[in-house]
Amino acid sequence: MKSMTLVSGSRMVALAFVLAFVSGATALQAQTYTVLYSYGTNTGDPRNPETNGLMSQGRDGNLYSTTPLGGATNAGAAFKITSTGSLTKLFDFASGDAAVGGLTLGFDGNLYGTTAGGGTSLVGTVFKTTPGGQRTTLWNFTSFDDGANPLFPPFQGQDGNFYGVNPDDRTGDYGLVYKMTSAGVLTVLGDFSSTNGNNPNLPTQGTDGNFYGTTRFGGFNGTGCQIGCGVVYKLTPGGKITVLHTFQGFPTEGALPVGVLAQGNDGNFYGVTYQGGANNQGTIFKITPSGVYTLLYAFHDVAGSDGINPWVGLALGTDGNFYGTAQGGTHNAGVLFKVTPAGTESILYNFCSLSFCADGFFPQTPLMQHTNGKFYGSVESGGANGLNGGVFYSLDMGLKPFVGLVTWTGKVGKTVEILGQGFTGTTKVSFNGTPASFTVVSDTYLTATLPTGATTGFVNVTTPGGTLKSNRKFLVTPSIVSFSPTSGPVGTVVTVTGNSFTGATKVSFGGIKATTFSVDSYTQITATVPTGAVTGKIQVTTPGGTATSATSFTVTP
Repeated sequence: MKSMTLVSGSRMVALAFVLAFVSGATALQAQTYTVLYSYGTNTGDPRNPETNGLMSQGRDGNLYSTTPLGGATNAGAAFKITSTGSLTKLFDFASGDAAVGGLTLGFDGNLYGTTAGGGTSLVGTVFKTTPGGQRTTLWNFTSFDDGANPLFPPFQGQDGNFYGVNPDDRTGDYGLVYKMTSAGVLTVLGDFSSTNGNNPNLPTQGTDGNFYGTTRFGGFNGTGCQIGCGVVYKLTPGGKITVLHTFQGFPTEGALPVGVLAQGNDGNFYGVTYQGGANNQGTIFKITPSGVYTLLYAFHDVAGSDGINPWVGLALGTDGNFYGTAQGGTHNAGVLFKVTPAGTESILYNFCSLSFCADGFFPQTPLMQHTNGKFYGSVESGGANGLNGGVFYSLDMGLKPFVGLVTWTGKVGKTVEILGQGFTGTTKVSFNGTPASFTVVSDTYLTATLPTGATTGFVNVTTPGGTLKSNRKFLVTPSIVSFSPTSGPVGTVVTVTGNSFTGATKVSFGGIKATTFSVDSYTQITATVPTGAVTGKIQVTTPGGTATSATSFTVTP
């Protein structure tokens, strides 16, 4: 294991000499980069982690992912690795499986992934694996009705279904989005058509319940983009795809967006493009859920002073900043960078800063923040085994440990899954200050029941080592149980009963907003039927979401 303070190289080396000796240089600041493991060290090891390669924290605190190479047949392997660098192979992929996407954690504690090949039609599968490595195929793609060759694993939405994308689809080979139940029943949600995108990247679920993502191509045919520069899209749970922004490309905008979008603490989404911007070396951008686009930063590698052409998206840190990887840098071997929500970018580390690239080169997989506060990632090559290896590393920015919410939205009574460390001996779990009953399952995993009285806010877990705060707010979803009267003319005062009404911002009748309402208590709202109201369901909106009545209120003359 090698640990080092982040350094800035004293000279640039050409790509062709990336394995050559490079002199060290001076420390930048307090953050620390540490090589934890060199892939390919042991016979049958996974090696050469590549683009997408999502890494997820399991209930046991270990990190899980896949590689497309290495393993017993050199066709890749699934693995888990501790936060200190002890690797265990879970299973080997077969020749032709082409497993490139990594793994995501499900609510059941299993890990989920895809292969771009293999299966009954040789065009890919969806699978799950237990933390111990027992693999089960959930779906075999056919290419006719369900697409083919997935490059990303699916992720589990807060409704319990899994969502994923394929670059090929049923209608024109532009890609599709699919939904799969936990039992493995797959349906296609929506197809891309080139004008609304081409070759989708995996979306992320926003706090409003919709899904937001990018496509690498499609949309307007901007400068230098032969098949479109890509789009940002919104997908509703019902499958409607809306283009929020079409990239224009060099020199005014980004082009060819890559990776998964990250939602910031401000509710906006942040991402990167592989090309475009003033220097055509890639960009960092922000976009609101309604589609207001801002170019935050254009990469400009002059004499190795910056990164270029990022391969993957950003990771939101608990400090509110975003962290990512790119090519370029002092040694043309890649960089780690940080960017603020305002667009101030700084280089944290230049790869290949040690002799013979012991620290690795070509970071192609996204960063992820462990609940211990550190960031983890992998590079495609370098380390003890050179071109046939790559390394697993940590980046310590001095951020405090926290708790991670596997489930982060729900109604009173919901079981909430929480990841962390040091849970043994926990004395309290609270939701925005409201105490909850809880069960410590292990030192790294506990469950809690969302209590009556809870409101949208952060979760705190009090352990013998101190209080840990969640990295995101838990959204307490309101619910409507009944309302009275059930009919009446405009001006009727209606009493709505239910749960989690504190902080309500809107009440509507048949889609028409009530101009007068009051939150009487956590369980009751009174609202006046507004002018223009029509017969329809009552809705109550709070910071945690929107509740819809089971039956309609009838507006009478």
